[in-house]
Amino acid sequence: MSEIGGYKTRQRERILRLLTENAGRHLSVDEVVDHLRGQGEPVGKSTVYRYLDRLVEQGLVRRYFLEERTGACYQYAGGEERCREHFHLKCIGCGVLLHVECSYLDEVAQHVASHHRFAIDHTKTVLYGLCELCAAKQEGVPVCAG
Repeated sequence: MSEIGGYKTRQRERILRLLTENAGRHLSVDEVVDHLRGQGEPVGKSTVYRYLDRLVEQGLVRRYFLEERTGACYQYAGGEERCREHFHLKCIGCGVLLHVECSYLDEVAQHVASHHRFAIDHTKTVLYGLCELCAAKQEGVPVCAG
């Protein structure tokens, strides 16, 4: 049984299933390894890294480098190119990563390209700050989550 770019194995199936089931989250290699080991599927980090690299090359998974001191995290993208076309906001309070499609930020990117001759790489562009809930907690203001 083969898949694009190699052989289909139970470990690869479980890695891809974990990513697809958590498509809204960004997972580290350690989280993938810990999950698989917790499911009775021991796997080495190098195996996970190699397979994730292959999935990134195929466009099924996105790799994010969010902070200098931490490794990359990965998110299932399903081969969609859309993720390459928007900005990301990272909350320094709770760690959530938001995908933001915003015409104003698109205008900023266009301005940078035309006036400064510099193309912004949306796959590596992360703006850091506080999400609404964390900002409210910091200010002591109750926020309705709904």
